Amino acid sequence: MSTQSEKFNPKLGKNVQSDPNRGRFVYKDDDEIDKAFNWKQFGRLFSYMRPYAKQMLPLIILMTILGTVTKLAVPYLTGVLAIDHAIKPGNLPLLYTVTASVLGLYLVQWIANVFRIKYTNLIGQRVIYDIRSSLFTHIQKLSFNFFDKRPAGSVLVRVTNDVNSLQDLFTNGAVNAMIDCVQLAGIMIILLLINWKLGLAVMITVPIMFFISTKLRQKIRLAWQDVRVKNSRINSHLNEAIQGIRVTQAYTQEKENMKFFDGMNTDSRKSWNRASTMNQGFGPLIEITGGVGSMILFWYGAFLIQQGEVTIGLLVTFANYVGNFWDPINRLGQMYNQLLVAMASSERIFEFLDEKPSIDDKPNAQTLPKIRGDVKLEKVVFEYEPGRQALKGIDIEAQAGQSIALVGHTGSGKSTIINLLSRFYDVTDGSVKIDGIDVRDAKLESLRAQIGIVLQDTFIFSGTIRENIRFGRLDATDEEIEAVTKAVKAHEFIEALPAGYDTEVEERGNALSMGQRQLLSFARALLADPRILILDEATASIDTETELRIQEALKVLLEGRTSFIVAHRLSTIRHADKIIVLDHGEIKEQGTHAELIRHGGIYNGLVEAQFRFL
Repeated sequence: MSTQSEKFNPKLGKNVQSDPNRGRFVYKDDDEIDKAFNWKQFGRLFSYMRPYAKQMLPLIILMTILGTVTKLAVPYLTGVLAIDHAIKPGNLPLLYTVTASVLGLYLVQWIANVFRIKYTNLIGQRVIYDIRSSLFTHIQKLSFNFFDKRPAGSVLVRVTNDVNSLQDLFTNGAVNAMIDCVQLAGIMIILLLINWKLGLAVMITVPIMFFISTKLRQKIRLAWQDVRVKNSRINSHLNEAIQGIRVTQAYTQEKENMKFFDGMNTDSRKSWNRASTMNQGFGPLIEITGGVGSMILFWYGAFLIQQGEVTIGLLVTFANYVGNFWDPINRLGQMYNQLLVAMASSERIFEFLDEKPSIDDKPNAQTLPKIRGDVKLEKVVFEYEPGRQALKGIDIEAQAGQSIALVGHTGSGKSTIINLLSRFYDVTDGSVKIDGIDVRDAKLESLRAQIGIVLQDTFIFSGTIRENIRFGRLDATDEEIEAVTKAVKAHEFIEALPAGYDTEVEERGNALSMGQRQLLSFARALLADPRILILDEATASIDTETELRIQEALKVLLEGRTSFIVAHRLSTIRHADKIIVLDHGEIKEQGTHAELIRHGGIYNGLVEAQFRFL
């Protein structure tokens, strides 16, 4: 095991560790959870079955009882009746009746099991569906700072692997445990009724078995938790490796990447082997204890036969019941291990479900009416972390329809301002107001529905061109989609694609050029028709020829809207109504392009530097 020292990462905070032996970062988002078995959480997990209890649970219980009763009746028929009352006295008609009865009981048991399995699977899959849906829905409501601190793979593994690990528990584990408990109770009662001395002698090993399982179960639970942690880290790294494959190949770091993955893979294999060894060791211990019980049965049973207290048929009946007695105990032990695996996953699922969005609607939040677009930032201070001010008393005022450009070096606070406008974060001090209403007093959905954002790295979803544009407004007609693409000069290249608007694009739109993806994002924003539009380096990755083409599109896009434009390419903002120059979270200059050029300050220097290298 390598020695790990904690390092601070500005984006991930204390969620990463440096590994000196591997020269990479490993995530510690999913550290082991060393807790006692949480019965409250156990109840919370099974509360997902409550909506289906009235519909199917009575039938499942009926089938369970029917199957268990028929199973418990067979040993008595084959032992006492068949041997003592039919075979021994030579009563063939009774033997035929017992044989037919046993066959009938097996048929009833089979039918009961078929229906029980069918309905338990239905309930189990519905429960898994509900858990996965609630988890995905909740994750989409969480704030940006939640995702800032967690790798995408770690989030992905909660929705897939951890939820999937609950399937066995809900589809058959819980009902099988109930069957085994009923069967155990039934066998114990029957054994004591048949011969209480022999029954007590056989069950003397039960406390021993309970002691063994109690000692092992804590270690098994922690071992399976460790398996989940290791698998989560593999998924996190795998997601990162796939997303960054171009950088890896560009710097020929494939061997280093494989070496790092091999280390994580080895840790996962060892962790699984350790947990599996403990898990598999539980069954043999139960079988050994059961063997001891069988030895007691035949030793003491033979003694009672000699004393004339029991018959051979009754001893055979006892042997059959004892055989059925150890099997459910063994299954319950395995069920408990299965439950430990499920609890390890449920801890991680509920950890996400219990995460509260840092940005959420106030109890008395108002629905924002259709806005004009007046925006005012008053003495805004913002800290991503305490003591690290990203903005220091910012005052900005934009009237409806004005375009405001934000310029400055990297880290000056441009993107932070637009994040506050959309309320992806809340101000540390001061206020952000739209039409005089503090954004913290408005419902998020009504706020963000009237703000459009076009980013530098625009995201294209898997699907058709038409579907990606319609993402801006789901009820838009095909005619409206074509109208906005023509407005932003995207119609021509779309029509040239093999299937036009119905062309399937790959994940992230890799089949399209950077400029084409950006044009689609412009069309998507125009279709949404927001009152406030944010362009965050929206033309930074577009070639000069494409930029000239979309300048006219920008006029259409910005017309009648309040817009905030973040740009390093200063030629795109020269016509803005106001240009604000930021430096280290403070406003250094503001005015029109002409005013700032005449002033000869920071902005003039940026313009001269940019045109010097053209």
